[in-house]
Amino acid sequence: MAIDPSKISSSITPFPMIDKHSALPQEQEILFTMYTVFRIVEITQTPSNSRIWEVQLNITDESDPQLAGLTKRIKEEVRGPTGWHRMGKLMLEVGHFDQAEELYNELLQGASTDSDRAHIYPQLGWLKDDQGKYPEAAKFYEKSLEIKRKTLPEDDASLAPTYSNIGEVYHNMGEYSKALEYYEKSLKIYEISLPANHPGFATSYRCIGGVYNDMGEYSKALEYYEKDIASKKISLPANHPDLAGSYLCFAACYERMGDYTAALKALQNAYKIEQKTFEEDNQAFASTFSWFGRVYRGLKECSKALSYFEKCLEILEMTLPEKHPNLAIAYSNIGDVLRLMGDYERALAFHQKALNIQENVKCNPLDCATTYMNLGETYRGMKDYTTALTYYQKGLKIREEKLE
Repeated sequence: MAIDPSKISSSITPFPMIDKHSALPQEQEILFTMYTVFRIVEITQTPSNSRIWEVQLNITDESDPQLAGLTKRIKEEVRGPTGWHRMGKLMLEVGHFDQAEELYNELLQGASTDSDRAHIYPQLGWLKDDQGKYPEAAKFYEKSLEIKRKTLPEDDASLAPTYSNIGEVYHNMGEYSKALEYYEKSLKIYEISLPANHPGFATSYRCIGGVYNDMGEYSKALEYYEKDIASKKISLPANHPDLAGSYLCFAACYERMGDYTAALKALQNAYKIEQKTFEEDNQAFASTFSWFGRVYRGLKECSKALSYFEKCLEILEMTLPEKHPNLAIAYSNIGDVLRLMGDYERALAFHQKALNIQENVKCNPLDCATTYMNLGETYRGMKDYTTALTYYQKGLKIREEKLE
């Protein structure tokens, strides 16, 4: 731990020596203040014990340009009419969904005007979307939209995020034409009412690119992803977590195109940002680990793929409800790698866990189709061709209906 006094603002005291006031003065304790921030220089394993890591830290303060830029941006993103509203947004940002839901429900009960409710409904929609409760999320977003449209013109800038949020819910449910309809409404409003460097453009580009990616139109997806990241590099600090999300989009597209080298490069860029921004159990890591797993699966490095999929699952099981659709995807991914490794019994167990969720909650039907196809592959590997054919037909039927 290195502390250079010349890099510390004279207006703050980052730590005091408390040995004269401690019950154990021989320990020469130092007490750091709550606002003290260190930059991580290096993390290495200790030679004597691989379970212990040595972290090299350098002190910094509010004058650090990267820290100041990131702090300013986060403050902008958690704006709200009161401190409680801002607290709720911050809880959502860091993934504390239960606390956020409790807070927003209390705020909703105390809301006295439609204007107050219109502000709270989108936050509850965001929360339900992250919990995988997509129909509930859509209802909250649509309630907010209904209130806003009573008093605002159709091209008002404040309607754009609501249209985008509704589009995201339909995207998650696999209803791609509806998702594009709402995303394009959002983008059209931004084009009419906002300057070209507004962050809303980047969000729209990424969302539209995501739909095209899921529809298999990869060149269109990459076109929108390029617009997304170009916009963000202008308006965001280099270590902002939204940039990590953009790199993940590139990784997802390249993985599906079979360009694993490009996918790994994009994933590494995302992971570097996330390591500087999030705690170890943040859901952002789960998504990144999942894509690492997919890339290594494509490279036929099954042990690495399984390790990353298991890391993903560990985080999701800690942070999501037990019937969340993303857990089903994680189970299905693990099952598929186990199949490739010839461990058919365990593969079947994980695929069944996935189906138990996908057949009982509202999720993207194409994810369910993937699980059916994976089960077909597993039974084929076990030479149970009749059962394999049954699952292949189930998966094919969904894909024909959704991708026609």
